[in-house]
Amino acid sequence: MTYNTELLDRAKRHPEKQKNPDRPMGRKPSWIRAKAPTGKVYKETKEMIQGLNLTTVCEEAGCPNIGECWEKKHATFMVMGEICTRACSFCNVATGKPDALDKYEPLRVGVAVEKMDLEHVVITSVDRDDLDDGGARHWVKTIEAIRFKAPKTTVEILPGDFKGDMDAIDMVADAKPDVFNHNLETIPRLYPTIRPGARYFRSLRLLERVKDRHPETFTKSGLMVGLGETKEEVGQVMDDMRAAKVDFITIGQYLQPSPKHAPVDRFWTPQEFEGLERMARAKGFLMVSATPLTRSSYHAGDDFSKLKAARDAKLASKTS
Repeated sequence: MTYNTELLDRAKRHPEKQKNPDRPMGRKPSWIRAKAPTGKVYKETKEMIQGLNLTTVCEEAGCPNIGECWEKKHATFMVMGEICTRACSFCNVATGKPDALDKYEPLRVGVAVEKMDLEHVVITSVDRDDLDDGGARHWVKTIEAIRFKAPKTTVEILPGDFKGDMDAIDMVADAKPDVFNHNLETIPRLYPTIRPGARYFRSLRLLERVKDRHPETFTKSGLMVGLGETKEEVGQVMDDMRAAKVDFITIGQYLQPSPKHAPVDRFWTPQEFEGLERMARAKGFLMVSATPLTRSSYHAGDDFSKLKAARDAKLASKTS
């Protein structure tokens, strides 16, 4: 008897999704194009990450931009393991019971940032609802390790919601990353099916708390479109983000990782993304990135420079 190893691997990676019916994935439109991962620098980046026993969200989430980013030595590290305690229906990261935290992981991340000579680094994580602080202390150690090994590197973090634990949120915010990113991902109406373990207003409160506690820290949040939302609902989320004083919004097209994941409702056109960018800028965001292939950490280093310039220009206009 033979087994389909791809299906077995998928079942092991996403056991909670195996009860779902297969949803047709369909054909992607012509404007959804990404370069295949090739090239010398890409291979060097991959070897370095593997050599330091680190995990990247680029691989775990199946990011379409991995070829382009790794060729530029840009990688988004994922800390606290590769197994998430939640089961969002859009996400390709494995779900299950995580291993214990690796106390040496923060230092390895710092070493990788130093070796790659990064000007800007993005760190994300799985959700660790099994930990009493949601992993907040591990986050602090990681930020401190990067500051120690690569003091000139600016640090952008993308943590979970810590189940709304304000002490944990404050602990991470007080480590003073340059950018505190936390994605709302979708509109509140879709949370029960798309983000069942999260709460829309809990995430908004987190973003507002960080900005109130450290006004100098840039706050950032992202949305996926293509899950069944309307333009008006996206506009309302933008208003909610601005009410929480979010500086930077990213908007990208949702791409279905497998037949067991949430289906794509539709593909927004490049022209529609341009309209979303105009809407967001009109609502007062300092920085907007809205394209079909936009992801939270896509071009993050270049965008951070633009974000600083936009804040400086806004402050200058107020004093002139």
